[in-house]
Amino acid sequence: MAPRQRFDNTTPVLSSRQMGWNGILVEQYQHLSDSFEVEFPAPSDHWLVLPLGQPVLVTQKSDDRLHESIIQRGDSILVPAGQPKYWCRREGICCSLHIHLKPEMIRQTAEASEIDTKRIGLVDCFGKQDPQIHQIAMLLLAELESGGMMGQLYVESLIQVLAIHLLRHYSSVTQTITPENRSLTHTQLQQAIDYIHAHLDRDLSLAKLASIINISPTYFASLFKQSMGVAPHQYVIQQRVEQAKFMLSKTDLAIADIASKVGFSSQSHLTQQFKRLTGMTPKQVR
Repeated sequence: MAPRQRFDNTTPVLSSRQMGWNGILVEQYQHLSDSFEVEFPAPSDHWLVLPLGQPVLVTQKSDDRLHESIIQRGDSILVPAGQPKYWCRREGICCSLHIHLKPEMIRQTAEASEIDTKRIGLVDCFGKQDPQIHQIAMLLLAELESGGMMGQLYVESLIQVLAIHLLRHYSSVTQTITPENRSLTHTQLQQAIDYIHAHLDRDLSLAKLASIINISPTYFASLFKQSMGVAPHQYVIQQRVEQAKFMLSKTDLAIADIASKVGFSSQSHLTQQFKRLTGMTPKQVR
């Protein structure tokens, strides 16, 4: 009989727990042991598991039935909040990414799409290939590995995309997910833009930007993109690059100091985004 374990007794290789990400916990695990069984009670959060290593044979017990499948990179395992699970894994190294998403994030996204949250619920998924979930997960992993280089606003934008995708494809209610039929007023948009420009050096968040004009973060993300043509985090990056370009030509500040003053986490982060948007490096501009 394989030894029984609990995932929460396993130390993650990487974790966002200390990074202050709102509504989500992202952790990478590396399991090197022999075959094992895992039992865990119903999670309070929605739980996504994405394998990152070699294919492994996994058995899952759900609703008193066993489901056996070879799980490989690109597959998704979704355990909705409130559903207990049993897993059994055969021998082999198993590297996986775990994403714990607060039900509140799904509820807010559903409300923004005018879906009755009393009727909405995510459904169990075991070993389904989903390129979009995999792409979002890899972006979150890259942000985790960088130590949060892109900032809170970027992570929150990824969470919004993930929540919308889960509602569209893993929901008990099949309904088109669209933002509420409204738009930001000129005053609201200007207030948000003014706040962004005044606080470029800070780690901005959707929650803070939305609170400036007194709407929900989900509404704000959708309506800002509708008004500006780009997502909030993309607009912020553009404005940071523009401000850096101005400071490079008008001041003698070191490039590292400029990076800090316009809100980039490091000189290398400034250089990366600067070259992506302008085709040149900060040194070339100076």
